[in-house]
Amino acid sequence: MFKRLIPDPFLLYLASTVLLATLLPARGTFAAFVGWLSIATVVALFFFHGAKLAREQIVAGLANWRLHLTILAATFLLFPLLGVASEHLAPRLLPRDLWIGVLFVCALPSTVQSAVAFVSLGRGNVPAAIASASASQMLGIVLTPVLMGLIAGTHGGGGGAAGVGKVALEIFVPFVAGHLLRPWIGGFVARHKGIIGYTDRSTILIAVYAAFSAAVLEGLWHKLPPQSLVILLLVDAALLAIGLAMTWGLGRLPGFDRADRVTIQFCGTKKSLVQGVPMARVLFTGPEAGVILLPIMLFHQMQLMACAVLARRYARQADAEDAA
Repeated sequence: MFKRLIPDPFLLYLASTVLLATLLPARGTFAAFVGWLSIATVVALFFFHGAKLAREQIVAGLANWRLHLTILAATFLLFPLLGVASEHLAPRLLPRDLWIGVLFVCALPSTVQSAVAFVSLGRGNVPAAIASASASQMLGIVLTPVLMGLIAGTHGGGGGAAGVGKVALEIFVPFVAGHLLRPWIGGFVARHKGIIGYTDRSTILIAVYAAFSAAVLEGLWHKLPPQSLVILLLVDAALLAIGLAMTWGLGRLPGFDRADRVTIQFCGTKKSLVQGVPMARVLFTGPEAGVILLPIMLFHQMQLMACAVLARRYARQADAEDAA
């Protein structure tokens, strides 16, 4: 029962970090240290992401270009349009910062690890999932900040050339540098992937602590009424449900078999917490960052629970088809 409610135990660490920031927010010199540490870990995270990305994975899957374009369209076109439409239909349903967080969820790229895991469990097209999810994360380095600038008016916390430069220096440049150095450091990264994996999680925890510390000092929990959190849960749930239905509908287009439909649904709806939190730290530099992070933290848990149920169902259906 516990695993069904919380499929990823890391979410407990996230909740504990939010609690720590609420009780003991970073102040003064310590806050400055946490800020610099957050920058350093973000740079390291995207450097290692670049080093881990194998071009062979993307090239191997490019033959099925129609499948990949469908997944990328769901991730970077249909989801952002869904978020924008939701805000325009009910702009006063949530505070503005929470709506920005919802739009941020919609603009994020897919995950690799969990998307591929669910595709595999659901008997989907695993090679295509690896290719699409990898391409999504690579494109997200550029597309997510651009989309947020278009749909939410964010430009790296600073606006104009300064904001674009900040995104480039903290995200894009480290990613490209890591990928270019892959021939020399790829073996080291592969051998120590367990240790390097801690970079992802520590980056998230540090960024969450820094963001929520600033938000708490600005009166986050006094400004954010409990009913807004309940409404946010419902908005996230509706967003996920529509996204799952939308991607399954896309999978029913002519030319896609059952395995492709599973791949489209899981790769097209998964949103990356690992990339989302560090990106938020770069894009949103004020105390509102803590509020903006709430939608992706809640959405992440919901998508894990929903996709786990769906993947098991698809696996049973595939087994039944094979038995027949």
